[in-house]
Amino acid sequence: MSTGTIKKVAGPLVIARGMKDANMFDVVRVSEERLIGEIIEIHGDEASIQVYEETSGLGPGAPVESTGMPMSVELGPGLIGSIYDGIQRPLEKIMADTGSNNLKRGVDVPSLDRDKTWHFDALKSAGDSVTGGEVLGEVQETPVVKQKIMLPPDMEGELVSISSGDYKVTDVIAKIKDADGNEREITLMQKWPVRKGRPYKNKLSPARPLITGQRVIDTLFPIAKGGVAAVPGPFGSGKTVVQHQLAKWADADIVVYIGCGERGNEMTDVLNEFPELKDPRTGYSLMQRTVLIANTSDMPVAAREASIYTGITIAEFFRDMGYSVALMADSTSRWAEALREMSGRLEEMPGEEGYPAYLGSRLAQFYERAGVVETLGSEAKEGSLSVIGAVSPAGGDISEPVTQATLRIVKVFWSLDSALAYQRHFPAINWLTSYSLYLDSLEKWFNSDVAGDWIALRQEMMNLLEDESKLNEMVQLVGMDALSAPDRLKMEAARSIREDFLHQDAFHEVDTYTSLNKQHKMMQLVLAFYNKSLEALKKGVEVGDLCAMGVRETIGRFKYTEEKDIDSRYQEIMDELTKDIDLVLSKEDS
Repeated sequence: MSTGTIKKVAGPLVIARGMKDANMFDVVRVSEERLIGEIIEIHGDEASIQVYEETSGLGPGAPVESTGMPMSVELGPGLIGSIYDGIQRPLEKIMADTGSNNLKRGVDVPSLDRDKTWHFDALKSAGDSVTGGEVLGEVQETPVVKQKIMLPPDMEGELVSISSGDYKVTDVIAKIKDADGNEREITLMQKWPVRKGRPYKNKLSPARPLITGQRVIDTLFPIAKGGVAAVPGPFGSGKTVVQHQLAKWADADIVVYIGCGERGNEMTDVLNEFPELKDPRTGYSLMQRTVLIANTSDMPVAAREASIYTGITIAEFFRDMGYSVALMADSTSRWAEALREMSGRLEEMPGEEGYPAYLGSRLAQFYERAGVVETLGSEAKEGSLSVIGAVSPAGGDISEPVTQATLRIVKVFWSLDSALAYQRHFPAINWLTSYSLYLDSLEKWFNSDVAGDWIALRQEMMNLLEDESKLNEMVQLVGMDALSAPDRLKMEAARSIREDFLHQDAFHEVDTYTSLNKQHKMMQLVLAFYNKSLEALKKGVEVGDLCAMGVRETIGRFKYTEEKDIDSRYQEIMDELTKDIDLVLSKEDS
C-alpha cells in the first residue's frame, strides 16, 4: 500500500508526491477526511488523482493513501431498486445515516446493505465442477427479479461445500477448490473494476428488436436488443422524456438509468415517478426492476466521469445472468464535459473545441460494451445489453465533437428537432434525418413475428413522408392550389401519418404505449385511407370531398383505443372507410 502527501490541489485534481509504488487507476483516500479518489496519471513518484468529492479546504502536506485496488463496484443482492451516486454510494442509506439531504464529505457507506439477509437457494452440490460465470444458486431479490448468484469469472474448480439458507451479502455460501488445491470462499457479493468489461463466451449478432411502445421508434427507426442508439437534441426538444419513456416501456428485464450531470429537478422527477409507476410487464412498481444512478450537475465533476462506467458494469452483471438489460445514459455530453475539465487540469493537449483527443476512443469503449452475448458457464444463456445515450449539443448543433464521435459508433440515430418541439409535435424525432442501421437484420423478425407486410407498410409511409417534404418546397413557392389532385392527396396522407401515427402523447394513459399489433393496425388504417382515396380519385372524385370524409377523424382517434378493443375497433373503422368512400363515389355518379 503506497502512501504520500499532497503537493498541489486544482479543483477536483490533486497531485500527490511519494506515490511511486501506486498503480494507474488505483483508488486512493485523500487527507484525514479520507476523500475517495482515483489515480489517472503518474510521473515518477508524483500521481495525479481525480477526487470524487468536494476538495475545498485541502492543502499541501495532507496524507494520501492508495488502497492498491482499482475503482470497483459491489455486485450482488440489493442492487435492484437502489439509488446510487456516480461511484456507487447508496444515497438513501447515506441520508438515513447522516440525517441530512446534503452529501457529506468522507462518508463511507458500503454499496450493498451488510445487515439485510437474503434467502439463497443452491442449484449446485458439493463435488460439482464449476467454471467462471456458473450459476451456483438464486436469490429472489424483488418480486419480479430473481438474482442468479454466479461464480466470479476468474474462478474455477470443484465445489467443496455449498448450502441453501439465509445469508448476508458478506457471508460465505460456498467453498471451491481450485486447480492448485487452494480453497477459496464464495459470498453472495462480488466486486468488479468498472473500467474493465465483464467477459463472455461469444458476441452474437442482434436479431430481435427492443420493443419500446413508441411508434416512431418501433416502426420507423427500431433498435435491436443489444443495440446502441443516440438521442441528440437541443434544449427543450424532449430528450429526457424520450429516455424516461424508454426506461418505462422498453421490453427489457432490467433497466439501469444514469442521470449523468443532469438537472436535479429532472432526477427528482425520475425518483418520484418510477416508484409510483405500475410496470405493464409485471404489475409491480417499475423500481422493482430498476437501478438508478443519480449524478446531478451540482455533484463533483470527477464522479460524473465515473458514473457511466459504474452504470454499465452493473448492467453487464445482470446481462451475465441471461437477462435483457436496457441502459439509459442522460446525458453523455455532460460526461464529455467532465472529461474536458479533467483533461484541462492535467494540462493535456486539447483536441477539437477543447475536448481531449481521446474523446472518441473513450466513447467507443463505453458503447462497445453493449451487445447480445452468450454468457460464461456450462448452461448456454443469452443476455443482451442495449445502450441508449442522450447527447445535448450546445445550441442543437450536431456537428459538434461529442455528437459526431457518438454517431461514428452507434447504429441508431434519433434526431430530435427543435422545430417539431416548437410545433408541439412529440416525440420530436425528425423522420427525415433519423436512421436505423438495424432495419435489415430486424426485417425477418418483424415480417415473421408481427405481420408479413410490416416492412412494406413502413416503406410506404416513409415514401409518403419524403414526398411530402419535396412537395412542401413547391407549396411554399406556388401555393397548394398549384398541386395536382394526387399530390394534394399525398400531402393529406402524410399529414395523417404525422399527426395520427407519429405524434404520441407520453402523458396519456392509453397513448403512452402502443403494442406492435396496434402499430400495425394504425399503419394499415392510415395507408388504407390513402390507397382507397387514390382509387376514388381515378374515378373522378374531388380531392376535397375525400379529405372531408368523417372517417379521417375516426382514424386519428384510433390511437386512444385500449388494447382489448383493437381488433373489433379496427374492423369498424375499415367498414366506415369503405362506406364513406362508397358515399363519395355515389355522389360523383349522381
